[in-house]
Amino acid sequence: MINRKRLFWATTAIVGVMAGAGAASAQSTGTEATEVQEVVVTGVRGVRTTDGTIVAETAGKTRSTVTQEFIATQAAGQTIVQTLNLTPGLNFTNNDPYGSSGGNIRLRGFDGNRVSLTFDGIPLNDTGNYASYTNQQLDPELIERASVNTGTTDVDSPTASATGGTINYVSRRPATDFGGWVQGSLGDFNFRRIMALVDTGEFGPWGTSAWFAVSSQEYDKFKGQGDLKKTQYNFRIYQPISSNGDFVALSAHYNENRNFAYYSPSLESTAANGVVTPAEVETSPFGWNVDYSANYVAPTFRNGVADVDSNTSSTVAAAYYGLRINPSDTGNIRLNSKFTLAEGLTFTFDPSFQYTQANGGGQQTTLTETNALLRGTRTTGGVDLNGDGDTLDTVRVMTPSNTNTYRYGINSSLIWNLSDDHQLRAAYTLDYGRHRQTGAYGAVDFGDPSNPRFEDWFGGLDDKDNRITNLDGFYLRARDRLSYATLNQFAAEYRGDFMNDALRINIGVRAPFFKRELNQYCYSQNSSSSVRCTTEVPNATLANGNVTFAATGATQYIAPYSRELKYDDVLPNVGATYRFGANMIYASYAEGLSAPRTDSLYSVTRLANGSIGNPDVQPENTKTFDLGYRFQTSSLIASAAVWHTDYQNRIVSSYDQDLGFNVDRNVGAVESYGFDGSLGWEPTDKLSIFASLALLESELKENVNISSSLIALTKGKEVVETPKETLGLRVAYDFNDVFSAAIQGKYVGERWVTDVNDQKVDAYTVVDLDARFDFAPLGLEGTYLQLNVINLFDERYYGSLGTSTSSVVGQPGYSRPFANISAPRTIMASLRYSF
Repeated sequence: MINRKRLFWATTAIVGVMAGAGAASAQSTGTEATEVQEVVVTGVRGVRTTDGTIVAETAGKTRSTVTQEFIATQAAGQTIVQTLNLTPGLNFTNNDPYGSSGGNIRLRGFDGNRVSLTFDGIPLNDTGNYASYTNQQLDPELIERASVNTGTTDVDSPTASATGGTINYVSRRPATDFGGWVQGSLGDFNFRRIMALVDTGEFGPWGTSAWFAVSSQEYDKFKGQGDLKKTQYNFRIYQPISSNGDFVALSAHYNENRNFAYYSPSLESTAANGVVTPAEVETSPFGWNVDYSANYVAPTFRNGVADVDSNTSSTVAAAYYGLRINPSDTGNIRLNSKFTLAEGLTFTFDPSFQYTQANGGGQQTTLTETNALLRGTRTTGGVDLNGDGDTLDTVRVMTPSNTNTYRYGINSSLIWNLSDDHQLRAAYTLDYGRHRQTGAYGAVDFGDPSNPRFEDWFGGLDDKDNRITNLDGFYLRARDRLSYATLNQFAAEYRGDFMNDALRINIGVRAPFFKRELNQYCYSQNSSSSVRCTTEVPNATLANGNVTFAATGATQYIAPYSRELKYDDVLPNVGATYRFGANMIYASYAEGLSAPRTDSLYSVTRLANGSIGNPDVQPENTKTFDLGYRFQTSSLIASAAVWHTDYQNRIVSSYDQDLGFNVDRNVGAVESYGFDGSLGWEPTDKLSIFASLALLESELKENVNISSSLIALTKGKEVVETPKETLGLRVAYDFNDVFSAAIQGKYVGERWVTDVNDQKVDAYTVVDLDARFDFAPLGLEGTYLQLNVINLFDERYYGSLGTSTSSVVGQPGYSRPFANISAPRTIMASLRYSF
């Protein structure tokens, strides 16, 4: 059975402890190699639990960690970011109960694009917009530990975007003995999941070991029509090289999601005269269950008749569930290795390759069969899109925003132990991403005219027979661009112990050199992110170099172009700890850089000197200070930290559900400060309690220029989607050797929806329950039945928010905000059989 005492310490690792003297909460082999030595030394003199498996976190920064023992108590298949949600300072809003629809990260007020998410040391944030796709993470059963650096990065963090901290997780090491398990789960909304893992144990003459795992899950949306499917394959092969801890580990991961999307209803808005338009959940007959429509008016296909797809209402065609999909294929191959080159000299080398193919899901339009895009260079004629023998019709087609990424990376470190008390480290990181973005038009399958589907999840990207081509033989596309993102980063760090090891000082610096190469193959609308991908010949070239087309009137376009932009900085990352008895004081200072994302740079303007630019997009910079205190005994762990962040050139991005991509809004400088605290207490061997508290204050320091004549009054306002207070609590109890249970909850305070703070959403509290029947006393070690209840009290609340500048009609930056609906009470059970 689970040792609930160990589970307590795994849970209260959120306070800042690590599991095992040989495992550090690190994001790369290089960082882990330095911290393992630190942990081993600490383990000799440091605070442990009675079984000696837990030691105190000694990092000179605010860090929180959970282990597999805690992760295993959460819902099977749940995204690891949701499991970390009790961490002080982190607020994650899950878009469905089982985690396959993604969610939104906020860490000390920073969105997920500004938080580095890494997996065995490789960066997972998108190379283009830095987004973190939480539904595509490793199966939680395979994660050995996960940690959060709140507000700061590690000195070798492979990122050009993380100004708000890091979330790191590490896959499990193969077991030394043969074994494995099979696990099946059933739950509400027709949830079905099965997963199996096999450990080979050590085999061969060199003690090689490996594990192989596969999982498959499927369930219905908790509201509306449609389902979500996810399949995942993983393996890891581990080869020790010697008895000193040197090793080589080869791992691979593949994840496939095929999801129907949830509808995000509009929130209230206010007219200039003060009249309030209620939130959509108040006006819809479905209330909180409002979702995409299940009705589609079957179009007609008649020769010689001008057939028009009449599904033009936003409540029918644009919102028909069957044409709202979100597919993704992601995978990686990664190598982790550590070599001792000489006494006191260690080299680590972690190369990787990642693959992504995905789109935002559901982009579509209606196209007349004589549209200028279909005619191309011709002035007459058209294309018969629906096969009825004429070109008189208006037909619905798919216009996906496909992204295909090939990404290569290297994390490497050279570590030199000058003595037992002093260490030097040099690190190099390469992150190279080829980012191909195409919107290959595809057909809609009207085999069942009242229940259409897209012919292919990715339009015409892979299936050439599914492409919509014009009279010139050119396949239509909603966008067409090729980007290269290259990060070369150098880092150095000194670690020193003084005053009989009571004082530790870390002095580090990282120097990222980041380059974006942009190739736009379509015509860009001037001062916009809209493009026109066409073979049409411009009908005029203006004096500033812009062009116009006969079909679009006076609208100006910038011809296809290529650009190269470079960003670099030198970023200090320093920390210190001072230990006295069971007490520790720590302090840290770190600077961060976030280079502009791809979408920002493709929104271009013709400048007065005739060049192409987007002068308002500048790199973001942060300066973060932390001062913390830890107190640790065998039954009590406490941690508290105060922090302050200055943020310059902050860019806020929110997803536009009509455009299908993130829209950037610059809110200038921001000042944030707050308090993070947590307490873990084990009053008896059977009872354990964990509590966390985070308080945050933020202030926008400048007004926002919406245009040359409009200014949004954001100065003095608070950051959107960021609660001022969050509280977490978990209570676990072992009733006997067979049955154990825990209840946990999180309170999230009010959150602003708009930059000018003219709308906010209510606070909420979500409570979860987990209980386990362990069959180990019956001789079935590792076999158990587990029950999880998500949102026990069926709380109704808004999760992820689609923020805007203002929700008041007529005010600068007005757009009606929207939000994701929270999942209702969800019950599931999992049965695992181990062998």
